[in-house]
Amino acid sequence: MTSELNRLHVAYVNKPAEQPLIIRWIAKGISYFFHPVFVPVYVIWFLLFVHPSMFTGFSPFQKTRLLVMAFVSFTFFPLVTVFLLRALKFIDSILLKTQKDRIIPLIACMIWYFWIWYVWSNFGKTRDVVDIPRPVVQFAFATFFTTIIALMLNIKMKVSLHTIATGVMLTSMLILAYTEELNFGLYLAIAFLITGLVATARLIASDHTTIEIYAGLATGAVSMLIAWTFA
Repeated sequence: MTSELNRLHVAYVNKPAEQPLIIRWIAKGISYFFHPVFVPVYVIWFLLFVHPSMFTGFSPFQKTRLLVMAFVSFTFFPLVTVFLLRALKFIDSILLKTQKDRIIPLIACMIWYFWIWYVWSNFGKTRDVVDIPRPVVQFAFATFFTTIIALMLNIKMKVSLHTIATGVMLTSMLILAYTEELNFGLYLAIAFLITGLVATARLIASDHTTIEIYAGLATGAVSMLIAWTFA
């Protein structure tokens, strides 16, 4: 109880001044639109349909199938898990406002994210399927790895899951810009803008401290770098 009161006190001290109602509503809207269960799907959509060469040779059906797989693993299963846990009263809120509420959802996401990474990393081992491009497999591994780090950090702080997701997204875009001979200027600008908006929105619309925001960004960046190096 004392530790929770101390955390809330630190959060209050580190929060920006109370913003007008319209700003708080905009911050909430940004938080919902760039929720951690949606950001990975946005990235996969970008790689499938916007990146000029990542999925060259894939048919529209194959691309759509991969996007559906991403949605099921990164969005649908995690949401269903959280709603079931709330219905069974294992958690107090679907918003996962406390560190205790986050434990089971993080473990469940670890399973779903491991599954999609394992499936994609083994696609090329069968004759009837095309290899998944390596950056996509690395991104899936990074997303899985973030759940492990987030679960460990959850012991000490309520790290921002939103900035973890955007940290992975931003770092993956930086890696692509570094490794590919394409003009990523516009895409990088958009990625930086989204990351800044989400971090600011979480400071306004949640009880996260600046440390928890930065820890989330660092977790996402480190996970993506590990995936790029070893996965």
